[in-house]
Amino acid sequence: MTAPTLTGLPRTVLRLHRPALLIWTLFVAGTCGWLVWLTEGAAKDPGLRGPACADTCDRLALLLTYPTQMDWVGTLITYAFVGAAAFAGGALIGRELESGTARLAWTQGITPARWLATKLALAALALALGGTTLVLVFRWAFAAQADPVWLLDWSSASVFAARGPLLVAYALCALAVGTLTALLLGRALAALGTAAGVMWLFNSVLTYYRPHLWSTDTRTGPHAFDLPDGDWVVAEGATAHGRFAAYHPASHFWPLHLTETAIVLAVAVLAVLCSFRILKLRPAAPA
Repeated sequence: MTAPTLTGLPRTVLRLHRPALLIWTLFVAGTCGWLVWLTEGAAKDPGLRGPACADTCDRLALLLTYPTQMDWVGTLITYAFVGAAAFAGGALIGRELESGTARLAWTQGITPARWLATKLALAALALALGGTTLVLVFRWAFAAQADPVWLLDWSSASVFAARGPLLVAYALCALAVGTLTALLLGRALAALGTAAGVMWLFNSVLTYYRPHLWSTDTRTGPHAFDLPDGDWVVAEGATAHGRFAAYHPASHFWPLHLTETAIVLAVAVLAVLCSFRILKLRPAAPA
């Protein structure tokens, strides 16, 4: 392959998927702006942290409070991978396979492997850069919480992934799973829905088993006791010998987070390897 072809393929991919890149850029910028506004606003306006009339305020006032909006932002960031899976399965790979555009590109001196590698590399770069930006801004906003009444729980689903590389890992895994789904199904709409559903299920399973990815600490005592704020209680109860509690202290965040990140990245690598294998076996793919 000549140098002009190599340099032209990335340009073609970027031009073809420019709308998706623009939407992703606007999403990252808008979400970061929301976090900055919310954090700075809460510092300057105590009323934003929550109305004093928690039992009598109208529902709209409660929805506009700092903790509620922070939870919304965290949820939006955490589950953005569903959109990445849908994009990969639909527009990035599935649509070009279904329309024949990919096969046409393979007749222009571009091998199927090079075609797929370029698409995955550029999409992964955009997801990694945007995801890293979201993580950094969210970590800053999370650390800025000052009022213990409104502190967000580090173990909650809307916070856990958004505070570290797990967020990027899920996005890359969604890209890989979406690609694999598109190559298996060959139809954009079917791949779009299937990839999004598979990633949602995968995340739900890992979220359910998350507290068991690292060994818990255990506390026992003859009488009832309270654990420090910030501990993630996994199990508690009473036996004939007294009370017990299995929990994760805040110091377990990184072991839990990095263990899940490794699992998600391993699945992503496996999906990519399977994608290239399937692409190699596709019939009538010109060399």
